[in-house]
Amino acid sequence: MSLISFNKRHIVSVMNNIWRQYRGISFSACALDSFSDYTHFGYRSVPKNAKTSMVGSVFSDVASKYDLMNDLMSFGLHRLWKDLFVMSLAPTADMRILDVAGGTGDIAFRIVEKKRKEEHYNKKLLEHGVEPVVVVDINEDMLQVGKERAKLRGYSESEVMFVHGNAEKLPAASETVDAYVISFGMRNVTEPEAALVEAFRVLRPGGKFHMLEFAKVQNDVLQYLYDMYSFSVIPLIGQIVANNRDAYQYLVESIRKFPSQEEFAKLMIRAGFQQVSYRQFHQGIVAQYSGFKL
Repeated sequence: MSLISFNKRHIVSVMNNIWRQYRGISFSACALDSFSDYTHFGYRSVPKNAKTSMVGSVFSDVASKYDLMNDLMSFGLHRLWKDLFVMSLAPTADMRILDVAGGTGDIAFRIVEKKRKEEHYNKKLLEHGVEPVVVVDINEDMLQVGKERAKLRGYSESEVMFVHGNAEKLPAASETVDAYVISFGMRNVTEPEAALVEAFRVLRPGGKFHMLEFAKVQNDVLQYLYDMYSFSVIPLIGQIVANNRDAYQYLVESIRKFPSQEEFAKLMIRAGFQQVSYRQFHQGIVAQYSGFKL
């Protein structure tokens, strides 16, 4: 046995012990040689091909309580953020809009309501039809919640459709979409860079990328208070209301692992978007990103 081989096995053994204690994950020599095959699931490092199913399990477990939890965790502020988000999109009846990772319909329904305020909307709906908002989500349980909510609100399939699909491989033809929207979903995608490339592909020339996501707080005092609340209170609420503490522990960790506002803007530019910008809400707790395919 060579000294190099011995040292490598020793390193693997040490790392295995550390990660068993702190994260419950074991490495092999092979994993060390191909670390790019790993990504984060909260603060844990997991194989990329496992993250999608792990995220899926999280959202399946909390689907029925998802919107209630959003109200409780944000003290209702998520409603304001989403209202401002859709208002700045300025949707019209003829716009083809893809709402990615929007399973429960929270954004799609706001868009439909904006469209309904357009003059002669009902006439267009009856005579010529309007472009439905197409909700794409990888999680069937979230989609089912969305379908049930749409039915209760009286939205027809001519106004909103629910489609099973992956943000990294969208079920849409190239250059067919006027606006791609995603709200609090990008950080759950295994490879956000791939999702951005897909967004660019499906958008027509002149089309808009529009994203709402948790971001990096810009105030040190607020960051401290936010961390205290996030790590102490949110998982507890998740345990009491959704009976799933781990899901909301993952949520707060995933926020911290997501790129900063500047870093994500650079990823958008790298994917091909132009006129990239972002605006912040509440000192950077949430940010809204925009970019165009020109």
